[in-house]
Amino acid sequence: MSRFKSFDGVDIYYQRWGHQSAQPPVVLHHGYVANARVNWVIPGIVRRFTQAGRCVIALDARGHGRSDKPHDAAAYGESRMARDLSCLLDELKLAEVDLVGYSMGATVALLAATQEPRIRRLVVGGVGGNVLQLDSHYQVEGRKALSRAMLASRWSIRNPTLAGFRFLADMVWADRKAMAAQALAFHADRIPLENITVPTLIIAGDKDPFAKQPHQLQQAIRGAELSLVPGDHSSVLIRAGFQRAIVEFCGAA
Repeated sequence: MSRFKSFDGVDIYYQRWGHQSAQPPVVLHHGYVANARVNWVIPGIVRRFTQAGRCVIALDARGHGRSDKPHDAAAYGESRMARDLSCLLDELKLAEVDLVGYSMGATVALLAATQEPRIRRLVVGGVGGNVLQLDSHYQVEGRKALSRAMLASRWSIRNPTLAGFRFLADMVWADRKAMAAQALAFHADRIPLENITVPTLIIAGDKDPFAKQPHQLQQAIRGAELSLVPGDHSSVLIRAGFQRAIVEFCGAA
């Protein structure tokens, strides 16, 4: 269990498992409100990778888990989180990694892959065609509503999606002011997906409401593979098919 200062002084927590091998480490980036333990350790994904002989590194994104939690929206956004990833690679002096991102972490991973030459393979989970329309009015208004939900009384939230995020925030003891700030800072600019040249796997649950039309995202990334697994946004993480697919993809030569 370690920490480092990122480019703007925010303290980022990370953890490593397994041992060095001939293959590069696997870096895992979790989703909104969650943390490395919730997304990767408890579902058994870290264990799957280490059993396959891989070294695994997972960080808690800024505002999440054990990392620093500023309350200013200017400190957030997936672009800053992508820079945190690069700082992590600098900190550990890593020349090459396989990167796996889920949900918010998938956007972080996509942004990192457009500019970070140390990524060998990329796995993007829990997102779909919505990544191509981050600036839509629907998504912008949704972020505002999510931010308000993080600060409101839990019993006043009527929208089931917002209530679900709020329940998760309470369950993992998240800093809700930090979560509200990140909700306002979600990436809303076009991602230059044409700049991604590494082998890429897009994977999602077939009943995931946050990953509709994943084939659109697949078509926007040259040579990307698509895998649909039974499950929704949360349950898919514990499915053997999901875990096997990402381990096997990252294990390819």
